[in-house]
Amino acid sequence: MNKSTNRHRRPRSRRARTGIVVGLLLASAGMYLLFWPVPIDAVAWRPAADPGFTGPFARNDALAAVEILVEVGDGPEAVARGRDGLIYTGLQDGRIVRFDPESDEPPQTFADTGGRPLGLQFDPRGDRLIVADAFRGLLAVGPDGAVEVLAGELDGTSLKFVNDLDIGADGTIWFTDSSQRFDQHDYMLDLVEGRPTGRLLSYDPASGETSVHLEGLGFPNGVAIGPGETYVLVAETLYARITRYEIAGGERRAAPFVEALPGYPDNLSLSPAGDLFWVALPAARSRPLERLAGWPRLREMLLRVPGVGPPDIEPLGWVIGLSESGEVRHDLQDHGGAFPTVTSATEIDGYLYLGSIASRAVARIPVPRR
Repeated sequence: MNKSTNRHRRPRSRRARTGIVVGLLLASAGMYLLFWPVPIDAVAWRPAADPGFTGPFARNDALAAVEILVEVGDGPEAVARGRDGLIYTGLQDGRIVRFDPESDEPPQTFADTGGRPLGLQFDPRGDRLIVADAFRGLLAVGPDGAVEVLAGELDGTSLKFVNDLDIGADGTIWFTDSSQRFDQHDYMLDLVEGRPTGRLLSYDPASGETSVHLEGLGFPNGVAIGPGETYVLVAETLYARITRYEIAGGERRAAPFVEALPGYPDNLSLSPAGDLFWVALPAARSRPLERLAGWPRLREMLLRVPGVGPPDIEPLGWVIGLSESGEVRHDLQDHGGAFPTVTSATEIDGYLYLGSIASRAVARIPVPRR
């Protein structure tokens, strides 16, 4: 090669150098968005049709007259009434507190699970409070506040996210393990991942054995035993549906109860009369989340973008009452933020007592006429 020609070659222009730098940055950004590790392994799923605020779910303000009771602490998820007439609820800091709804006295700490108590219910004798603790598993709390772990693991693996429970007349405890991937701190990651790893379990107090009945559920949440204890309902939050699991006469099969709700179901409870299931809907269906249901890699990419988080949620309070056939009998809404993000509705002495992970108080409203 001619040395003089090489010596006099014109250097790259500033524009060309800038183009190279930009190209490298874009390539690096692309590699980051495509391959940087994220905590989820997303899968595609198909959302059910969203009825929205139509038909029996038409917008209303029936929940706006809610009565806010005593402040108890962060996130009273669910409530139960004891033989002492007091209302018990679990908080984010691990405490279970109790209070008299007809008194101005401040709540008292009953126990501290050291975890996160969610669903809770007294056993058939009323002696022990059975607790679904997100971090510690299925617990029993004695009258003195002493905490006993009934089921903290299964087949040598810790239960990741125990969520809600219901108790049969024979003492059998039906409960949900919402995820085998993420715990309560990262529950939104489970919903974004879309991988159904939840289970419906039961605990036999006589043998101390825990059994798996349903697997592959989409973030199973609330549990309610049906009238006559012939079936169990389980709310699948991710899929906005409720599944019925037959348990009578040794029969074991699952079938749809309600296939397409307009919101994401949380806790379930059966009314004392046995004629209604109360369903808490803490949020309406999310179009941004469900539009990405068929795009798992895109959901992973969005997690890599700084500042991108879950979509905003309307401050909605919502409870529905369903018949044993799944028909909507009551629809109670509040769009004004009086008591948003309702996570449980429990009928006690003519009132619906409401819990909420977004509140610091328990609320109640008179039960609507049948």
